Amino acid sequence: MCKEAQELKEVPPLDVPELLAYFVRQSGPFLDQLGVRRDIRDKIVKSLYTKRKNQLPPHSFSGEEFSVLGNGNINDELDLRIASVLQSTGHQYDGGFWTDHTKHDMSDDKRHVAIVTTASLPWMTGTAINPLFRAAYLSQFTKQKVTLLVPWLCTSDQELVYPSNLTFTSPEEQEIYIRNWLEESIGFKADFKISFYPGKFSKARRSIIAAGDTSQFIPSRDADIAILEEPEHLNWYHHGKRWTKKFNHVVGIVHTNYLEYIQREKNGAFQAFLVKHINNWVTRAYCNKVLRLSAATQDLPKSVICNVHGVNPKFLNVGEKIAADRELGQKAFTKGAYFLGKMVWAKGYKELISLLATRKSELDGFKLDVFGNGEDASEVQSTAKRLGLNINFQKGRDHAEDCLHGYKVFINPSLSDVLCTATAEALAMGKFVVCADHPSNEFFRSFPNCLTYKTSEDFVAKVKEALEKDPHPLTPEQRYQLSWEAATKRFMEYSELDRVMNKEKSSTDNGKLVAHSLSMPNLSEIVDGGLTFAHYCLTGNEFLRLCTGAIPGTRNYDKQHSKDLHLLPPQVENPIYGW
Repeated sequence: MCKEAQELKEVPPLDVPELLAYFVRQSGPFLDQLGVRRDIRDKIVKSLYTKRKNQLPPHSFSGEEFSVLGNGNINDELDLRIASVLQSTGHQYDGGFWTDHTKHDMSDDKRHVAIVTTASLPWMTGTAINPLFRAAYLSQFTKQKVTLLVPWLCTSDQELVYPSNLTFTSPEEQEIYIRNWLEESIGFKADFKISFYPGKFSKARRSIIAAGDTSQFIPSRDADIAILEEPEHLNWYHHGKRWTKKFNHVVGIVHTNYLEYIQREKNGAFQAFLVKHINNWVTRAYCNKVLRLSAATQDLPKSVICNVHGVNPKFLNVGEKIAADRELGQKAFTKGAYFLGKMVWAKGYKELISLLATRKSELDGFKLDVFGNGEDASEVQSTAKRLGLNINFQKGRDHAEDCLHGYKVFINPSLSDVLCTATAEALAMGKFVVCADHPSNEFFRSFPNCLTYKTSEDFVAKVKEALEKDPHPLTPEQRYQLSWEAATKRFMEYSELDRVMNKEKSSTDNGKLVAHSLSMPNLSEIVDGGLTFAHYCLTGNEFLRLCTGAIPGTRNYDKQHSKDLHLLPPQVENPIYGW
């Protein structure tokens, strides 16, 4: 706290209930980790502060501050009250042990956005495709410098992950493949940089884990804005620079409902409990803002819900062609219902088989084509055969292939999705979608072709309705809502990048109103810094890493990665005497 010569204002001093209210208000990180709900915390703050608030005269606040009172937000009013008292004493907080307010120079005219993700093409998974589109459209519409940072796998891991025995001998070769696929999809040449960080594939988790400090692969001169696709996944074993210390603004985008998958495993409830708190820990420590694609995800600190994904433009083109054919009187849909997805039980196959088996007699004559490959393929197919279900299993296909255009109804009973890409693609192509009444499908409910069900009886009714009727043609507004242009606009707004990039001096920070002239001490920042330091210490111990499921040797990259990516040898980058 440093003293400034200011004219003292006559502001009533803080009393004990106000101090307690502010302490509870700022103890959010502790209470979150202990499982105390936010609504309970807000009620405590309200009960402590409201009585005192009614006793305060209007001149307790400045004119600008008083003008924002009455908005009904006790937290905002409490922040302004603390700010007014501190201003009246002439004190100003300049930061503490964990904070560094002069870490970066934001004077450049052009900002730099680094998008870090956990997968890369040719692995056709959401965390490979969606960040790629995001990089392309951000660079196209915001005119900012964009870098996409993706994992590089050694040849042995590429053989396990990439389809059709496709492998690359160098990052440059893989980058050419990625850019060709992207340009074919979007129809324009996107101006952004692709970089690689060392990664290793975990067979047990079916996912890629970073090897070493991922943040070091963005040079300090470009460390401005970071977008962490799957921030919990990227930071489970992160042992390196704190993202929010290196970057001016860090946005996390939550793609996967990890708790849903974990609960299906052995000792799933206990594992999910641990992972829930670890996810809270790392997202709080490493992100300024977190975007959840739907309410199906874990309620994380600093998070808001918004769908910031769009649809590959080629699906919208298919939908426009089908609509044009229908206007000419041509029969656009010549086939019935289908399901498409990786053939593992957690991707909706359990729910699908259960529904069809339970209502087998009512769905007599109903035939479903299923497209997919996966580890559980043989078990899924044998179960369907044993139950006598009328399912025609076929190999996995790209959803945009011509042979799938003629289907009229896409059925998706999955309860593990966060925001199903295949559902969005089917809607974009003008099809009916029959899906569960579930938070993951909330975004799609506004589309008339989306038919949701709550019970198995309702499922039968919606399937019959879809088979008997014709889908509604998409309006221009509905097509726009599915596009990446609209998704990018939503992303810029909800991630606060509009404000950050325009360098606006806003008094809003995660919904908190703070006086322009005052930097208030913030217990949350201190706690976040402490959590980061604790996480750094724990992830630096190889034994603890292995106990929590890390791949051996991923604290630092290995010799093969240094060779492939032209890095310093591991023993030089991380000498044996260093931590």
